[in-house]
Amino acid sequence: MSLLRDEGVVLRAQKLGEADRIITLLTRDHGIVRAVARGVRKTKSKFGARVEPFAHVDIQLFTRGSEFPGRGLPIITQAETLGAYGGRLALDYAAYTSGTAILETAERLTDHERGQPALQQYLLLIGALRTLAMGTHEPGLVLDAFLLRSLAVAGYAPSFVDCARCGLDGPNRFFSVQGGGTVCGDCRPAGSVVPSPETLSLLGALLTGDWGRADASEPRHRREGSGLVAAYLQWHLERGIRSLRLVERS
Repeated sequence: MSLLRDEGVVLRAQKLGEADRIITLLTRDHGIVRAVARGVRKTKSKFGARVEPFAHVDIQLFTRGSEFPGRGLPIITQAETLGAYGGRLALDYAAYTSGTAILETAERLTDHERGQPALQQYLLLIGALRTLAMGTHEPGLVLDAFLLRSLAVAGYAPSFVDCARCGLDGPNRFFSVQGGGTVCGDCRPAGSVVPSPETLSLLGALLTGDWGRADASEPRHRREGSGLVAAYLQWHLERGIRSLRLVERS
């Protein structure tokens, strides 16, 4: 038996019994962790509000094994707030739904390596939630930037200029979800689409963090870009992100 400490973001909270919850976190050093928070549904719980979705917390875990995560689910014995984003996001429907989709995607992209570090994904998640809460950029842009960068970290970086198949210098006109992004006329597979050059420019800006170019984009290009990002994400995850359907687009 041992005590372990880490920091993480609460992705999900599920009811367990009459008073407990199973808390899913993406942690800095141990990747996805599922742990039991006992008594947090009681009104007198000492840290119930600290383990709600969107919370960035410093946690202490009691485990049954010498190596994380031990046998069975660890127990959360302490939780200290490092960043409380849920309250601010709840005041803005677009920010809240974008944040929910971000949490779901973060879990889906890291769940297969449970217990293993996913530092880059963790840092992306913290940055996205902080940016959403600050309101410095349109929520849909923050969401799409997170999705693109998370896919890139996972090894699925799309191309928005050069041909994803043969490497032909761009810009290239066609976009193929299964082809890895923009493709040339010789490489384009069936089902390729022809988005506007402005849309491809926007997506490239979101991937690289060029917020000046992204913020100056037009709503029609944002909508077209969001559709491409959602399709690309679904292709690589092999099923969709349910909360994306609730996201309010400009």
